[in-house]
Amino acid sequence: MVDMIKLISIVIPIHNESGNIIKLIQDIKKALHPFFENYEILVVDDGSNDQSSDVLANEKKRTPELRIFRHKSCYGQSSAILTGVRFARGNIIATLDGDGQNNPTDIPKMVKLLLENHSENYQMIVGQRKKRQDSYLRRVSSIIANKIRQFILHDHISDTGCGLKVFYKDAFLKLPCFDHMHRFLPALIQNQGGKTLSVQVDHRPRVCGLSHYGTLGRLSVGIVDLFGVLWLKKRSKAIIVEEYKGNYVK
Repeated sequence: MVDMIKLISIVIPIHNESGNIIKLIQDIKKALHPFFENYEILVVDDGSNDQSSDVLANEKKRTPELRIFRHKSCYGQSSAILTGVRFARGNIIATLDGDGQNNPTDIPKMVKLLLENHSENYQMIVGQRKKRQDSYLRRVSSIIANKIRQFILHDHISDTGCGLKVFYKDAFLKLPCFDHMHRFLPALIQNQGGKTLSVQVDHRPRVCGLSHYGTLGRLSVGIVDLFGVLWLKKRSKAIIVEEYKGNYVK
């Protein structure tokens, strides 16, 4: 079923990842070339103040599949993902974090899984990081945040913080847009009637730079956002429509 895809769009939000982004792009090309004839790589530079713009411009010369977008200011990861999805030409989107910790070799199996379950209305495949290569504090805080989110939203996804996700563009663009929405994508997809599926993926250590997310700050902001999503969930309904074909009356 992967052979049926006309174009897949890889969306990568980055902020000050000049030391990681080129290797990630090369890894993506190696991982996708055996499976997809046509793909594009959209890197959205979210107001970086390092050398990211320069290294991306140089990489463009040898990677025609690369498309580069830049925010004048840092608007956040959710805004960068939204920009990438809006400008994507393919209807199947794969997102990865720009730090290189997500392994692009997982993308083909996730795309295949999405397509195989299309008839069952699955709209998003979510990566679940196994053997996570992060500090103890980050791993613990992530476990706590995920447990709280699952308890409140009942989205049945154990690792929404994983940047590796595959989904349909049209399903994503129907979602409400707000800051930090990327942390709640499975719940938002489910809220509009779609199904999500979690699959284990590889996780690699960060090679260059530092994480741009403070552990405690992210946890506290996430809890505030969580109750906002809960409010949205209670105020929304997934409307299922059936066309009348003369079989309602028995």
